Amino acid sequence: MEETKQMTAPEITDGIALTEKAIGEVKKIMSENTIPDDYVLRIGVKGGGCSGLSYTLGFDAELKETDNVMEFGGVKVAVDWKSILYLTGTTVDYTDGLNGKGFVFNNPSAKKTCGCGSSFGV
Repeated sequence: MEETKQMTAPEITDGIALTEKAIGEVKKIMSENTIPDDYVLRIGVKGGGCSGLSYTLGFDAELKETDNVMEFGGVKVAVDWKSILYLTGTTVDYTDGLNGKGFVFNNPSAKKTCGCGSSFGV
């Protein structure tokens, strides 16, 4: 009998979701690069890219007063108040398939995206 894999739903907080695979990869990166536990994963949006807006993803030691702070499987995430407007409903996943590996943003607010997947327009 063939075993079927069951997909688990991503954790959702304040309209943003991280899949278990993304959470695992963030923890792995933090461990391998000795990033302190009190750092947050900052997810954001900035102007630029071939479709108008680009996603940003990185670690940050400081929180701002206007940050939305949430937690996914032990990973603290910060999103600034301007970016949350563009990211509500977004699921952040991690892929390591044949087409490359990296974090993928599945954003229902994006009206157009570019081929690289890191730029979008609303």
